[in-house]
Amino acid sequence: MLLQFLIFAAALSGLLLAARYFTTAAEEIGLYFKLPAFIIGIFIVGIGTSLPELVSGTISVAKGVSEILPGNIMGANISNILLITGIVAYLNRKDIVLSHGYIFVHLHYLLGAFFLLTMMVYDGEIKWLEALIGLFAFISYSIYLVKPEEKIKDGEEIEEAELKAVFPIKAILMLLGSGVGIYFGANYTVSSISSIAEGLQIPPSVIALTVLSIGTTLPELAVNISAIRRGNAEMAIGNVLGSCIFNTLIIPAVASWVGPIHVPVNLLAFSLPVMLGSGLFFYLLTQDKRISPREGVLFVFIYALFLIKIANLG
Repeated sequence: MLLQFLIFAAALSGLLLAARYFTTAAEEIGLYFKLPAFIIGIFIVGIGTSLPELVSGTISVAKGVSEILPGNIMGANISNILLITGIVAYLNRKDIVLSHGYIFVHLHYLLGAFFLLTMMVYDGEIKWLEALIGLFAFISYSIYLVKPEEKIKDGEEIEEAELKAVFPIKAILMLLGSGVGIYFGANYTVSSISSIAEGLQIPPSVIALTVLSIGTTLPELAVNISAIRRGNAEMAIGNVLGSCIFNTLIIPAVASWVGPIHVPVNLLAFSLPVMLGSGLFFYLLTQDKRISPREGVLFVFIYALFLIKIANLG
């Protein structure tokens, strides 16, 4: 059993490191091809930080332990909204002012994404046809975000895009190498979770809901702490919400093509309502367009309560 825990820790660390290199390489390639900074920030960075959830979830379906996927999605969303946002708000040391309208676009799409996921998992299974609706919803969300930004950028020079004149062959090689690392890291992560769950006689979905979800949200935490240091705490909140939307809409859509996704009763009975409640609570709390450090502490305490209840259920 100790060996499996070591394999899990090593595989998850490798997965997160590979995802970080993948994101860095993708940013460099995006700059070379003169993609707008907004697209690089929201989509390349956002998707890069969600790669651990996407790849590990898809592999879990292929290996016949599909309950890991919904556990990881719900756990990662709860971790993002409560734990990551709470830490970000506390470390910022002053109120995070949500001045830009796109934050509230994120908020409304977040609630809509949670509603769609609830409908998909209600019967205990996610099929590819219903998950396809989530894919279309994410495309609609992406178009809505990108179009206004393109209008704003029409008359501006994007200096960062001018910096790269040499074809980024190193970045492409890094992208390919880190992609391989992501695959093997996710593969061993899922295998070790199955072995640990079997040894401890607890559902794999519970491990995915707690340990795996916290681990796979570490890239979001690292990116957001960096945003705070640059004085851009609002972007950190946008990254959290965007990551939750990606997790909720895209991961089931991709993984369901590998096979049907089983959703255990314990997730439907407790974790799904907690995820919905977290999203609604965040929405209501931010109606004054600010998040205070004290509210951040409250978020962390609520997340701690969630972990305690999960431990008691397990």
